[in-house]
Amino acid sequence: MPPGRAVRASGVRPFPVVYAYFCLYFGLLVLGLMCLVWSPFAVVLHPFMPDHRGRRLGRLVITRSFRTYLAILGALGACRFDIEALDALKDQGPMILAPNHPCLLDAVMVIARLPDVACIMKASLLKNVFLGSGARLARYIPNGRPLQMVYAACEALAAGSQLLMFPEGTRTVRAPVNAIMPSVALISRRAKVPVQTIIIETDSAYLSKGWPLFRRPPMPIHYRVRLGRRFDPPASATAFCAELEAYFADELAQARFVPPQFADTAAEDGAGSLSGARQ
Repeated sequence: MPPGRAVRASGVRPFPVVYAYFCLYFGLLVLGLMCLVWSPFAVVLHPFMPDHRGRRLGRLVITRSFRTYLAILGALGACRFDIEALDALKDQGPMILAPNHPCLLDAVMVIARLPDVACIMKASLLKNVFLGSGARLARYIPNGRPLQMVYAACEALAAGSQLLMFPEGTRTVRAPVNAIMPSVALISRRAKVPVQTIIIETDSAYLSKGWPLFRRPPMPIHYRVRLGRRFDPPASATAFCAELEAYFADELAQARFVPPQFADTAAEDGAGSLSGARQ
């Protein structure tokens, strides 16, 4: 394994089991309460607020809630977040924010730092008692109907928002990155906006695909977010998807933190990629 690729940070002792459970459940309790307290207000406000005001208020509340949740996890020592690199994108105008997707906290980290993000989310979450009403007020975009999703995404970008979408379509299950979905290329080309890649690194499998919400992970967990390459709107969706997948694979081969279930595979893929580049 290359230098800097240790699965767990050296010199960091795991938390006692009881305290780790406290951190897990207390963090989820606070997040759940914030969502439940806001939901009735979002339901009442949604029909009466103009789109632009409802969007602004809804997104502001979600950003503040997510930032509070991450701050609590950081204060408890359960997680260490190095995500300030996202702040550089605040005033850079409409673009597609395209992170890799190792876990469910990915969207939370991005939205916590960027206050005007239109998020493409699972359509089923709009019916979720915790997230649904707030997401509707914030004018988040369901992914249930692909054509409508593309149109809605382009409208959000035209209104000046940044669009958060995960090019893999779901959380990563194939190291180092899943196949890239063509929707990111289609939206970028139609809206004439760039695709800003975001590289998310973690040393934990917490909330990865198939991880139960209440299963305790080893703590502390490290998260690092850095800005990647910015791609111009593509001429060919097929070529763009192949290029984007190769780019993510190369970047993640150099990751500081690697989820345990991907560590060996990612190292092998990274070595193969480097070997191929030398030939």
